[in-house]
Amino acid sequence: MKTQPRLAGLLLASLALSSTAQEGGHPKHWGYAGEVGPEHWAEFESDFGECNSGRNQSPIDLSNFIEAELPKIAFDYKPGGHEVVNNGHAIQVNYNPGSKITVDGTDFALKQFHFHSPSENTVKTKSFPMEAHFVHADAKGNLAVVALMFEEGASNKLLERVWPSVPKVENGKAELSTPVSASDLLHANRDYYRYEGSLTTPPCSEGVRWLVLKRPAKASAEQLAMVQKAIGHPNNRPVQPVGARVILQ
Repeated sequence: MKTQPRLAGLLLASLALSSTAQEGGHPKHWGYAGEVGPEHWAEFESDFGECNSGRNQSPIDLSNFIEAELPKIAFDYKPGGHEVVNNGHAIQVNYNPGSKITVDGTDFALKQFHFHSPSENTVKTKSFPMEAHFVHADAKGNLAVVALMFEEGASNKLLERVWPSVPKVENGKAELSTPVSASDLLHANRDYYRYEGSLTTPPCSEGVRWLVLKRPAKASAEQLAMVQKAIGHPNNRPVQPVGARVILQ
């Protein structure tokens, strides 16, 4: 995979508060429906072109798997989720330095995790009510995203700690009284699918390692409804063509 040092910076820009573009003089900001929806993202900024022209875009439908000996992802997550943000595009938990995964012999630092509802990636055309993305960057700015699906079940203990602090207004943010650990969302079985893709939000930059965990997490119906309730609408980009890519399992 090509080294793309700007990816980490582009990710932070794509998840920045939506007021940034408005303050820059833009009359509207990208969104998820109508004239600001995904089919129009490339029209907003000159560097959003890959949203339309890219050939390795995310999300995708995960199917037609190729069997492979995928090495285990080495997770080293510590309690570090200290702030929850409603940026108008997702509910995001910002993370303190010190947590990482190791993939392909490279350390990727955990920057934040955020939630989409319904899921962006699908599995054999199955959509899930919510998907979390754990976003990591290596020292060169290359990105690795661990994706975790959610299905309805028992109340999720970590979300019980985070959801009461979720701002109900766009651009709102709140400190969590006690830092949370992203590891509390993960099941002991961490088998995964792997593919090469992109950011699922503008600028849709490619070269992102996607690691989609096979085992979904559980959350209550009320918890699964929180993202759309706080943002006011679904926040999932439609699945993109797989093209010539392989999906490993």
